[in-house]
Amino acid sequence: MENNAAQRWRLILGKEVQDELEYTLNKQETGIDRTLDALYNTERKGGLGASSPNVSRWLGDIREYFPASVVKVMQQDALKRLKLTSMLTEPEMLETIVPDVQLVANLMTLGKLIPEKTKATARRVVANVVDQLMQKLAGPTRQAITGSLNRAARNIRPRHNEINWNETIRKNLKHYQPGYKTIIPEIKVGYGRKRKALKDVVLCLDQSGSMGTSVIYSGIFGSVMASIPAVQTKMVVFDTSVADLTEELQDPVDLLFGVQLGGGTDIHRALSYCQQLVTRPLDTVLVLISDLYEGGNEAEMRKKVAQLVDSGVQVITLLALNDEGAPSYDHQNADFLASLGISVFACTPDKFPDLMAAAFSKQDIAAWAGMHDIKL
Repeated sequence: MENNAAQRWRLILGKEVQDELEYTLNKQETGIDRTLDALYNTERKGGLGASSPNVSRWLGDIREYFPASVVKVMQQDALKRLKLTSMLTEPEMLETIVPDVQLVANLMTLGKLIPEKTKATARRVVANVVDQLMQKLAGPTRQAITGSLNRAARNIRPRHNEINWNETIRKNLKHYQPGYKTIIPEIKVGYGRKRKALKDVVLCLDQSGSMGTSVIYSGIFGSVMASIPAVQTKMVVFDTSVADLTEELQDPVDLLFGVQLGGGTDIHRALSYCQQLVTRPLDTVLVLISDLYEGGNEAEMRKKVAQLVDSGVQVITLLALNDEGAPSYDHQNADFLASLGISVFACTPDKFPDLMAAAFSKQDIAAWAGMHDIKL
């Protein structure tokens, strides 16, 4: 067996196969073996233990030996396999963890269990992740949505100060008069004045435990849309109760700390609240992000959705808004929503801006999903 293969199998299988493989680890490989053994060889006594020094040392080791993508996986494995809540409730531990979306979801799940001494550190971690996501997602979101709204706002009878001259010239090139070296603008194209929002958006988020990363991405997108003057954005989160976090959209970090993951689910109650927020149904997009497991009154929930659709509200249901795909969901409720003409699917964050642009321009969302290879 070649040395590379022997090394790989030795590190995968652990020290129990040392004699069979006859491979001697060097100093760095011994360190890697120790970090893997502490996490994945849970049958042996010891492991990371409960003490902060052991955990802190281990966190430092994995950052030394493995790339960031692997570090994040091992951190999550440590939380699940060894139940190391100390990683999230001790400031010293939290400062050594590589922040990512799943880590923020774990912090949101702990919620009020985070001790006071750790809250400031936890907030910095969340702010770090939020800043990374905002840098990545804000530009494409604003570009897609404002482009869609600008196109929708065009009119052919603009006032002088509303004329889009570039578009007007392009539309009238066929009316060019060589003798006068000018264009006769038979068609004037402009943008209407945006004194009020052109579209209303209601994000209705299921904050049950399985929806953690979806809530995070929704919070980011909600904050970005709230910064677009032509869009009036409202954000509602729910479990068995309903919380309106619209006022927190200006600060996505505060918004995420206002979410308490876990608990039951009452979609009917949430939709009833959202219905009260709708003042312009024909110009409103309601995005329900939920796995559709209804813990409240399912029959009334279905009636409420039908009422919203009948009133003219454009309802879109996302089973997930993350990179992991759809979780387990209620297929019967999904089928019922689909029977009302509501598109039901999971969406990745990179496609969400284009989805909202399509919704604002009243495109066929099912056709849009098909173009993006999204299964309904």
